[in-house]
Amino acid sequence: MAVSPQVEGLFDPATFTVTYVVHTGHGSECVVIDSVLDYDPKSGRTRTTSADRVVEFVNRNALKVKWILETHAHADHLSAAPYLRSKLGGQIAIGDHITEVQGKFKAIFNLEPEFRLDGSQFDVLLKEDEEFTAGDLVGKVLFVPGHTPACVAYQFEDAVFVGDTLFMPDVGTARCDFPGGDARALYASTRKILSLPDDTRLFMCHDYPPNGRPVRFETTVAEQKAHNIHVSEGISEDEFVAMRTKRDATLDMPVLMLPAVQINIRAGNLPPVEANGVAYAKIPLNLL
Repeated sequence: MAVSPQVEGLFDPATFTVTYVVHTGHGSECVVIDSVLDYDPKSGRTRTTSADRVVEFVNRNALKVKWILETHAHADHLSAAPYLRSKLGGQIAIGDHITEVQGKFKAIFNLEPEFRLDGSQFDVLLKEDEEFTAGDLVGKVLFVPGHTPACVAYQFEDAVFVGDTLFMPDVGTARCDFPGGDARALYASTRKILSLPDDTRLFMCHDYPPNGRPVRFETTVAEQKAHNIHVSEGISEDEFVAMRTKRDATLDMPVLMLPAVQINIRAGNLPPVEANGVAYAKIPLNLL
């Protein structure tokens, strides 16, 4: 029988990302959502400090990782999914529309001909409304495009992990100006989430605290409907699209977008090592 999940959120202040471990208690099976591989853009070096916090929590609670989930191919941090799989086991999964994102970015980065556009870099591609289990946890895939054409949220009973579909009410919503983004699709996706029962717990992928408030990454459907500055009740689709389009035009490119996307569409694996034994991330000049 499905049970309400216990949720551990691990906040990474360098990327403002929250990695979640979802479980039902000591010794249970669990899922990990949106992990972070630390990356220094100045040196090009990676570290596993953030991911090791996940490993430590899982081991301390004798949890067994069944799934390592991605809500989308992130543009603001590198995924630590392969590292976590090597340490903890589990299968790496993402929504099946990732193939659309791979197609767009293979062209942008002019990736090697061998790079496949079928999502086979991931262990499992999850379909819209598909259900999956981890012990007593029953998860459901919610297709919520807009920020990217492949975004999904994951629902476990009364808890929904929304990815970049929503932020905390005083931050609003994610941008839609990346390749394949669509503000109208994002508006529809927010309405799908906000149509859930008012007491549904919503867990954000990021928090960017304004005005010095403490970091928060859990809210409810009721709180979002009442107070979200971009999509609260009464804001129309046309109003949202006009706001989102105007705001997106003012935003800088995320610091880690160029290395992050080309690694995350590979399920977090680095590009192929070249003849000198080194892997390289590409930087397209004067293109984006």
